[in-house]
Amino acid sequence: MPAEPQTASTPIEQIEHILVQKIEQGEIELPLLPQVASQVMALTSDPEADAAKLSSLIHQDQALAAHVLRIANSPAYMPRSPVASLQHAVAMLGINLLSEIAFTASLKAGAFQVPGHEDDVKQLWRHSLASGAFAKEVARTRRINVESGFLCGLLHAIGKPVVLRTAASIARDRKIPADKSMLHMLIEGYHSRVGCLIGEKWGLPKQVVEVIQYYIDYEHAPSFRQECLLTCVADRLATHLLTPDDMPEEVLRDHESFGELNLYPNDIEQLLESKDKVLATVNAMNL
Repeated sequence: MPAEPQTASTPIEQIEHILVQKIEQGEIELPLLPQVASQVMALTSDPEADAAKLSSLIHQDQALAAHVLRIANSPAYMPRSPVASLQHAVAMLGINLLSEIAFTASLKAGAFQVPGHEDDVKQLWRHSLASGAFAKEVARTRRINVESGFLCGLLHAIGKPVVLRTAASIARDRKIPADKSMLHMLIEGYHSRVGCLIGEKWGLPKQVVEVIQYYIDYEHAPSFRQECLLTCVADRLATHLLTPDDMPEEVLRDHESFGELNLYPNDIEQLLESKDKVLATVNAMNL
């Protein structure tokens, strides 16, 4: 797909050529993993972690603490009584779910920001949230690690907002005309490559980095094929939920990834029945 300098005559070729140069020369600006998100991720892999440590960590960021409490009180989590404190939230939701909420809320503030393209970023963010929520449902069905599945689903397209920001910036700075369809093509073409760079910079778990690169091309995944398949399924379910015209139900059901993951028609039916639950989670997390 990358164009040669001599043939970079169309607007998309011009932007693509500069984008590839930036990637290859390490000049693309990668977001930092928010400190709280990094600490929450470390805490979840710490066998000594407890609710008090998680509550203390979230309390360091008052805005984040307020977001977490608002999410914990949302219809998606249906608390039996109002959640008034982080300690209460841990008791009601459990440390794993609260960790997911804190990580996700912290991530949104750091990585999903592209001035001038707020609507596009919102769509990307909602798709990531839906993919993460569906990945949990698929993981439960297949008895795969749910927390790992969620992280794979949530972060599989983490390169997309970065490619969008970079390509839009190139077009603006070089005064190259660029419409949405053109930017979308560049996002689809390069987000996995950029996402892997982000994954390495953030020190994400190996399976997440491999998923970023291979969730579509899961046949070539060297070591985490099951996680890649799971994420491919979650990504397609998320597309069907949020933009059903792009992924009609009959097309979704016929995709080979379901069979590859040993998901049978009744499993697919159960996953489709979870759409309302997933949408409630997306709406709750969409700060």
